[in-house]
Amino acid sequence: LAFLPDGRMLVTERPGRLRVVSAQGDISEPVTGVPEVFSQGQGGLLDVALDPDFTSNRLVYLSFAEPGQGGASTAVARGRLEDRMLKDVEVIFRQQPKVEGGSHFGSRLVFSPDGELFITMGERFKFGPAQDLSNHLGTIARIYPDGTVPKDNPFVGRQEAEPEIWSYGHRNVQAAAIHPETGQLWEIEHGPRGGDELNIAEAGRNYGWPLVSWGRHYSGRDIPDPPTKPELAQSLYQWTPVIAPSGMTFYTGDQFPEWQGDILVGGLVAEAVVRLSRKDGNIMEEERIELGARIRDVVQGEDGSLYVLTDQDDGKILQLSPAE
Repeated sequence: LAFLPDGRMLVTERPGRLRVVSAQGDISEPVTGVPEVFSQGQGGLLDVALDPDFTSNRLVYLSFAEPGQGGASTAVARGRLEDRMLKDVEVIFRQQPKVEGGSHFGSRLVFSPDGELFITMGERFKFGPAQDLSNHLGTIARIYPDGTVPKDNPFVGRQEAEPEIWSYGHRNVQAAAIHPETGQLWEIEHGPRGGDELNIAEAGRNYGWPLVSWGRHYSGRDIPDPPTKPELAQSLYQWTPVIAPSGMTFYTGDQFPEWQGDILVGGLVAEAVVRLSRKDGNIMEEERIELGARIRDVVQGEDGSLYVLTDQDDGKILQLSPAE
């Protein structure tokens, strides 16, 4: 979900539909011009984000599972929104390679304070490629809004490394947000059986998957714990059992003053919004606001209220306000 300047919302639906939803909850017919998506398994139309200069250029960015030779991969397209149409649509990034399967596409789109675009991606349930810089599986990419590569990306000029890569060794990042004070990218990724991780995504760092994890393989086979390899980036917080994170925001509004600066995370398995309070960079407390539905995204509105998306065949947008 992304808010338009006039208070309406752009909302993606997994089968490939982009809707405009009014502040009163009226739902439009699908916006035309959305690229073809691979809507199998976890694949489909994923995130939506507005260009930082949307008021002047009307550009909208979509991440999606793109079909093609070899299977599918995460891709990002942008187009100009006019009424209920996306015009001049172009794909500005494609995860390489395309592979078979319907799992672990990511994906979140987050603009940095300087205007670069971060793209979070899963390793497509292929494990080992997340440690291989010659592909985009299990990485976070950083590009300019037109798809070109910043010259200060950590692997630019390195032979057999994809220049878009910002960080690697990720399993399946489905939550990401910019810290409002430091400007750093924070992300949360799915573990296997246990070990969902909260990380700060730093340039060039290796986050360890599948070499280490706080969880176990689905077969029950053990995975070494992260502290056994201290040279790898260590998580700030982890969940075992999992919450299955999807969507996050740093709360900066006034409606919930006691939550100022806290992290709010959507929980699919948890069926809740998970709140993490912070002090001096450390996670101090966890609270779960149970909603009885799989939560796919958490977005702060202009008025400081919270909007959450449920992950259901008949999905809903819920507005959360303080209890009277």
